Amino acid sequence: MMKEIFDKTLALILIILFLPIYIIVSLFILWKMGRPILFNQRRPGYKEKIFNLYKFRTMSNETDKNGNLLSDKERLNNIGKFIRSTSLDELPQLFNVLKGEMSFVGPRPLLVEYLPYYNENEKRRHNVKPGITGWAQVNGRNTVSWEKRFEYDLWYVDNQSFWLDMKILFLTFLKVVKRSDVSPNNQVTMERLDTYKESKKVKSE
Repeated sequence: MMKEIFDKTLALILIILFLPIYIIVSLFILWKMGRPILFNQRRPGYKEKIFNLYKFRTMSNETDKNGNLLSDKERLNNIGKFIRSTSLDELPQLFNVLKGEMSFVGPRPLLVEYLPYYNENEKRRHNVKPGITGWAQVNGRNTVSWEKRFEYDLWYVDNQSFWLDMKILFLTFLKVVKRSDVSPNNQVTMERLDTYKESKKVKSE
C-alpha cells in the first residue's frame, strides 16, 4: 500500500516536472519520424494481467520496395539512438505507474508471447508489479544472459524493500547519466527470449 502511494505521488510530480521534456521529445519524433509519437505494446504485469505499456517511439516506419518493414537496425536513426541511450523513451511509463499498472522498481515487463516460455520459478517474476527499472537493469541490463536476468528478477521478488528500491533508483540514475549497459555488442535489442529458449531446446536434443 505504501509503495503504491509513493509510486503514484512521485509519478504525478515527475510528469508535471518533465512536461517540457515530453513536449520537446514529441516534437523531435514528429519532425524526424512522423506519427505516432508514442509506441504502445501489450505486456504482462502483476499476476500476468495484460496492460498497454507506453514508450516514446524510437524507430521509423520505413519499408522496402515490397512494403515490408526494414530491420530494426535500419529503422533506428540518430534521434532514436539518442532517445534510447538517454532512456528518454521510458518517460511515458510514468503514466503506467500513475495508473497503477507498473511500479518505479520491479522486474521489467517483457513481451506477451514470452509467457509460454517461463518455467515455474521464472513465473514468480509476475508476483510483483513490473517496474520502469529493476535489479537486473542496474546489474547489467541488456548485457547479461537471460538466465542471469531472471536470477536478478527473482532475487528482487524475494528481497524487495523500500531501501532496496531507493538503492536501485539511485543506481539507475547513475547508469542513465553514464549511458551504460544499453545493448550488448552494438545490437539494437537483446536477443528474443523465445528464440533463445527454442535454440537451447534444439541444442539439448
